This record gives sequence, structure tokens and C-alpha cells, in this order.
Amino acid sequence: MVLTKIRKSLIFVFVRFIVELCSLIGQHVTQKGIYLISRFMGRFLGVVFFRHRRTALAGLKSAFGEALTVKERKRIAWECFQDMAKSAGELLYLIHKPDFGRRIVRIRNREILDRALRSGRGVILVSAHFGNFPLMLAKLSLEGYKTSVIMRPLKEGRVEEIFEAERGRIDVETILSLPRRACVENAIRSLRNNRALLIPLDQNFGSGGVFVDFFGNKAATAIGPVVLARRTGAVIVPCFIVRQPDDTHDIFFEPEIKLERSADEQESIRVNIQKITDIIERYIRRYPSQWSWIHRRWKARPKVEAECR
Repeated sequence: MVLTKIRKSLIFVFVRFIVELCSLIGQHVTQKGIYLISRFMGRFLGVVFFRHRRTALAGLKSAFGEALTVKERKRIAWECFQDMAKSAGELLYLIHKPDFGRRIVRIRNREILDRALRSGRGVILVSAHFGNFPLMLAKLSLEGYKTSVIMRPLKEGRVEEIFEAERGRIDVETILSLPRRACVENAIRSLRNNRALLIPLDQNFGSGGVFVDFFGNKAATAIGPVVLARRTGAVIVPCFIVRQPDDTHDIFFEPEIKLERSADEQESIRVNIQKITDIIERYIRRYPSQWSWIHRRWKARPKVEAECR
């Protein structure tokens, strides 16, 4: 127990040092330099965080089974670390050079978002920890869209302060997921101000959500987007940012999710969350290295399954 606490403390100190160092570097290097450093950091982090690499490999095996060879799973896991390092480098560079976001990110079908915002009741952008999704928020903000995001607070307070301050600099409102009541109140306020509220819907949610199919396995998933949409009348629009081979990015909006209703309220929520999850899975299958496989997505198990073990 003591060794585990020491290890976690050292990891948090290391992450804080890396974030602050990269923030300093981002003020003085060129765009080309950012990508050179990111490639090195991606490889370095893949070695240092070997437990996260094992988690990624286990997740890839669970999701794709024998459809991917061991070699292919290892390649995707390494590419995942590379993409995360690139994303961090891009964000740090963007903070000091906002025009960078305008140049490297394209919005492919913004008419879907514009149409949803015309309802005047706000838009819930459902997405995932996929691609450089904070860059997507920054691009929308730079284009004049009022944007907010629900984020889990980081365990290391100083690192959380750094990221929240930087999101504030690009005019993206951060709503922390905890405490839960304050999160709901702030989310409703954001939507009533007709903002675009991003909610990543791809992380394990323990016993508080619903279990839906994700890559053929049951995954505990938050129900917030559906509950908020019903309460406020906001439109749900899935959106994703996809990295291209030349390290430019394309933002894609999917058509509005039409919510289904039935006499069984819980089943109705599950059906609608499954719709969203199916879209998330489709993007991950198409661009597997751009999703964060280091997260234990299937950690929570349904009660019946757990009791059988």
C-alpha cells in the first residue's frame, strides 16, 4: 500500500514536471520542433508507462480479438502514445500561437452544428477521448462558437490548475464532473445560454450509468447527455476530430440523435446511449490509434456477471 502511494506520487510529480516543461518549451520552438519533440516524448512515455501500455494491449485484444495480430496490436498501442504526445504538443503550441489552430483544423460540415444551435436550447456535443478533442474545442471557440466541456478533475491538483487555466485562455468553459450536483447545475446553465457543451462518453462509469454494448462487451456508460437533453430540450450532436497523415485535423459532425421514448424510462435511456456508443465505436474501428486505449473501459461489470464470478 505504501509503495503504491509512493509510486503514484512520483508519477504525479513527473507528469506535472513534464506539463510545465512542455509549456515553457511551447513558447520558444517552431511548429516543426513541436512534432519532433512529440515523437520523442511519445516513445518515451510508452516505455515509462509500461502498465498503461499493457492496458492498451489488453483493451485492443478484448475489442478486436483475432481480427488483429499481436504485431498490429503493438503497433496501434505505440501509435496511441505518439498521438497523445502530438496532441499535447499541439495544444501547448496553440496557447501561444492561436492562428495555429485556424491553419491546421478544418470543420467539414458545420451546417449540422449551426442548424442545431438555431434551436436556441443549446447543443450537447457527444464525443470521446478520440483524436485531439481539446483542439476541436479550441477550433470551435476560435471560430466564434461559445463552447463548454465537462471534464473529470485530475488527481494532481496543480496539473488540473494548469490545464484549466490554459482552457480559459482559449475561452473554453470547463465544467468539472465532480461534485455531481454542481456539474448538472452548471451544464444546464451552459445549455440555457445556448452554448455547445462537449461531453466525452467513452469512459468507465462504474455503477452510476447503464451497461451498453461496446466492441461486443458490456461497458458502464454515463447517461448525462440523454438526461440533460430531455431536461433542457438541447439537441444531441455527435462530433469527432480526426488526425490526418500530414498532422492536420478534420472535425466531423454526425446528424442529430433523435431520442427514442418508451414507457420503460430506464430502457429508453439505455437505447439512446447505445445509439451514441455505436457511433463512437464506428470511429474507433476506423481510426483505432486515435482513441485512448490506456483507459480501462470495461473495468466495471454488470451485477449479474460479477455475482457469477
